[in-house]
Amino acid sequence: MLGLLTLIILTMHITMPYPSAGDRRAIEVVEKLHATLLAVMKESDQIGYPGRYDRLAPVIKASFDMPFISKTVLGKYWETFNNGQQSRFVEAFTQMSIATYAANFDRYSGERFKMVSEKEVSGGRILIQSQLIKSDGGQVQLDYLLHRTRSQWRIINVIAEGVSDLALKRADYSAFLKNKGFEALIEKLNEKVGQYSR
Repeated sequence: MLGLLTLIILTMHITMPYPSAGDRRAIEVVEKLHATLLAVMKESDQIGYPGRYDRLAPVIKASFDMPFISKTVLGKYWETFNNGQQSRFVEAFTQMSIATYAANFDRYSGERFKMVSEKEVSGGRILIQSQLIKSDGGQVQLDYLLHRTRSQWRIINVIAEGVSDLALKRADYSAFLKNKGFEALIEKLNEKVGQYSR
C-alpha cells in the first residue's frame, strides 16, 4: 500500500562530497540523512529497532517536509478534512515513515552511494541525483527533490529509477480513502507502525 520501494533501496554507504555550483545546504540535508542511516545500520544489532527509531526520528523529521508531503499524498481529500484530522494524518504518516526506515535499515551489505549531479528545477526546487551502487556492481538511479521552507531545504520526493514515491503514495492513499475512509487509513497506518515495532 505504501510504496516502500524508495525506502527499502536506501540501504547504502555514502560517496561524498562532490563539487556543487548550487546551494550546498540542500546537499547537506541528503548527506545528513544518509550518514544517519549508515550509522544505524552499522549499530543495528546493538541498538535494535527502538534505538534505530529514536536515532532516525529527529533526522527524518528535519530532512523531509512531512506536512507538505502529507497534503500532497492526500490530494483532493486534504481539504475535506478539518485541522484536527489533518494534524492526525501528518503525525501518523510521520510515525509510519520513521518506523519503515527503522525496520528496513537493519543491516549493511556493502552498498554505496555515488552522487551524480545537483541542479535547480522549476519552482526554485533542487533535484539531487545519485546512484545506489550495489555490492555486485549494479546501479539504481535514486534522486531527491527538495524545496525551501523559509531558510531550510527539505526533501519532498524520492524518485527511484524514474518512479516517483510521492506519486505512488498519492495513488495508494487516494484509493484507500475512497474505499474505506479517513479513520480506516489512520488505523491502518498505526497498525503498520505496531507491526514494525514487534
